[in-house]
Amino acid sequence: MTDTEESIAIVRAFLAALQARDVEAAQRYLAPDARIVVPGGRVVGSVRDIVANSGSRYRTIGKVIERVDAVASTHNVVVYCLGTLHGEWPDGRSFEGIRFVDRFELRDGRIELQEVWNDAAEHRARPA
Repeated sequence: MTDTEESIAIVRAFLAALQARDVEAAQRYLAPDARIVVPGGRVVGSVRDIVANSGSRYRTIGKVIERVDAVASTHNVVVYCLGTLHGEWPDGRSFEGIRFVDRFELRDGRIELQEVWNDAAEHRARPA
């Protein structure tokens, strides 16, 4: 398995554990000093922080992964995961089809950085 294939598998496994809210399993994929930049630019450092952040934004959240790309450099592997979000807002309204991009940097088989972008704010602002 190449570094890029292994990194893609790690990102997919991390996202699956995160979606299942298996905090311990997801945390094992993160480097000890990992940084996660969530929507709005806030930086957190653990899976518990990710779950707490999304808990205030969504009642439930899931991802439909449409594409995963990886590029290796001399220092790390960068993985881009693109797709759509689905779930429920805190008020119970459902949503789907919200675009997202997650960018990961991995070194030595661990996620050092995850940057998260999505169009949730634009969708949430729409009238019910």
